[in-house]
Amino acid sequence: MSVPKFNEAEEMKVVAELPSFGPGPGVKVYNYPVTPREAYLAAIQKKDPVWQISGNETALFCPRFYPDNVARAFVFDAEGVVMNDQSGLKVGGPDMFGIEWVFVPAAGGSMVQPGKPLFEDANEWKSKVKFPNIDAWDWAGGAKKNEAYLKSLNTLPLTWIMNGFFERLISFMDFEGAATAMIDEEQQDAVKELMDRLADLYIKIVDNYNKYFGLNSFTVHDDWGSQMAPFFSPAVGKKLIVPAMRKLTDHIHAIGGVADFHSCGHVDMCVPNMIDAGWDSWSGMAMNDTHTAYEKYGDKIVLGVIPEQWDPASTPEDKQKAEARKFVDKFCKPGKPCLVNYYGAAVLTPAFREELYRYSRSKLGA
Repeated sequence: MSVPKFNEAEEMKVVAELPSFGPGPGVKVYNYPVTPREAYLAAIQKKDPVWQISGNETALFCPRFYPDNVARAFVFDAEGVVMNDQSGLKVGGPDMFGIEWVFVPAAGGSMVQPGKPLFEDANEWKSKVKFPNIDAWDWAGGAKKNEAYLKSLNTLPLTWIMNGFFERLISFMDFEGAATAMIDEEQQDAVKELMDRLADLYIKIVDNYNKYFGLNSFTVHDDWGSQMAPFFSPAVGKKLIVPAMRKLTDHIHAIGGVADFHSCGHVDMCVPNMIDAGWDSWSGMAMNDTHTAYEKYGDKIVLGVIPEQWDPASTPEDKQKAEARKFVDKFCKPGKPCLVNYYGAAVLTPAFREELYRYSRSKLGA
């Protein structure tokens, strides 16, 4: 799309305010020249940003009829948000494969029920894993409950697929068994075959979301690393996981959607694998060098870049705005856009956000 000319007097009018995704003030909504959905798609799919996107152009969509969302205590739909066990909705319980999860209040999330893993050798998966009959889920009922909610959005719903590929292997084998299977030559062929079978399952899930909800854009949740390093080498990931992921992302792209990747941990060395796997975007946690990753790979994948950190309490607003302009000059480029990474939330002050929008629009819509 062509970038509209910037009209500061009209566009900087505040028309609404969004709640913050955590502590802190709400986020102002300006009189945008296009919808946030259109701006997001322009940046992600066309590499032609209208303004510096920040993630507020999308909406999480994790409906409660999808078993993994309840098991993981991560529900976002028309009936509300569930991220803990205080909502009235029981969380934890069986995921789509019948694996039991337990909500851990201290961690604010769920873990697989401790005990004997489903199998200890990946070569057993065909005899031990019972794939879900997803057609038995209440797709039509879920679509009806969320119809008005989804129609009301001018942002792009990103539907999450929890427990992606390596995470799913962990849920079957526990972490030690899954990590071992990834490097054991006698198990690797079975792991690769399982990953491919998971891709087929997720493609069918994607198709049902597209059929019943009209949705085509997805975030796949698959943590690859710890705070220090990846759980497996890039070479192993490229061999065992990337082909299955590419099968899924190619399908998402074929129906016109965005394929967003969520992966926690210190995994910036795995960005080439994310590119080969076909992901459109990834926002890494603070232990990743997102600035260097952007310089190396920002023309091939839209990366969530963490702004340089400064103390909001002691930094005057004029300097906060100067930081926003510096960010835009370095990272908001046609052909090489980025996302403002939500892991840098500490410096996303009202003054920073306002100048981020104003200055990026003044440059892109000159």
